[in-house]
Amino acid sequence: MATHHNNDGDTPLLAIDGISVRFGGIVALDGVSFTVQPGQICALIGPNGAGKSTLFNCLSRIYPCGSGGIAFNGEALAKLPRYRMAGIGIGRTFQNLALFRSMTVRDNVLMGCHSRHHAGFFRAMFRLPGAERIESESARRTDELITFLDLEPVADRVVADLPFGTQKRVELGRALAAEPKLLLLDEPACGLNHEELHSLGELICAIRDRFGITVLLVEHHMSLVMGIADKVVVLNFGRKIAEGTPGEVRSHPEVIQAYLGGDHAQPA
Repeated sequence: MATHHNNDGDTPLLAIDGISVRFGGIVALDGVSFTVQPGQICALIGPNGAGKSTLFNCLSRIYPCGSGGIAFNGEALAKLPRYRMAGIGIGRTFQNLALFRSMTVRDNVLMGCHSRHHAGFFRAMFRLPGAERIESESARRTDELITFLDLEPVADRVVADLPFGTQKRVELGRALAAEPKLLLLDEPACGLNHEELHSLGELICAIRDRFGITVLLVEHHMSLVMGIADKVVVLNFGRKIAEGTPGEVRSHPEVIQAYLGGDHAQPA
C-alpha cells in the first residue's frame, strides 16, 4: 500500500531526545529518543500503558517533559506556548473526536484554516487590509480538502448527524486545513470497520504524497501500521524497546514478546 520513504540522511523534522515524564511515582516515559524525517510516515506502537499517549501529549504541549527535550524543525518546543502549535506547523487529530458537532462539515474544516490564520478573525471584524484575501484563500483551501476527502455530498450537513467514520474524515480535514508540516494521528483507525481501515491507509499515504506532510501516528491496528509505515517505534513500560522498518520491528524478539503475540491484527 505504501511507497516507503527513507530520508535518514536528512535533518529530522522531529527530534525527541531522552524525554522522561513521571506522574508521582509512576514513570510514564523513561529516556525515549527517536527522530522523524521529513516525508516519513512513522508509527508509534506498544501495549496499553506503554507511554504512547503521554508522548503525544508532550508533543502537543499538554504535558511538560520532566527531562530531555523535543525539537521541531530545529526549534525547541519547550520555548513555545501551546497555542502556537498550529502556527508552527503541528496538526493533531484525537482518539475521541474534537469537532464542533452542531456546525456543518464545511464550517468545521474552515475552523482549521482560521487556527492557522488566527489574525483573520480580527481583520474581518474590523475590515482590516488582507481580510478578504485570507477569507477567500480559506474558502478555497476548505473546498479543496472537502473534495480530497470525498466529503462533498455531506459538506453542508451538521457533523453530529453523520456516521463515525465520516466524522473522523471531517476531523482530518480540519487538521489539514491548518497546513501542518507534521500531522499527529491519535489512533485514527479506532472504531472503523475493515473496509474503512483499508481506505484510511490509502488516505494517510495520499496525504503524505499530495501535501508533503510528515505523519506520526499512534495505532493499535498492526495491519494498518505494517502496510503504511516507513518507520516503527515500539514503546513498552515507557521505554523504547525497538525502532526500525516494519519488517525489522515485526521480527524483533522483544516486540513479539511484549506486544505482537500471535495475532498481529488484534489491538493490545
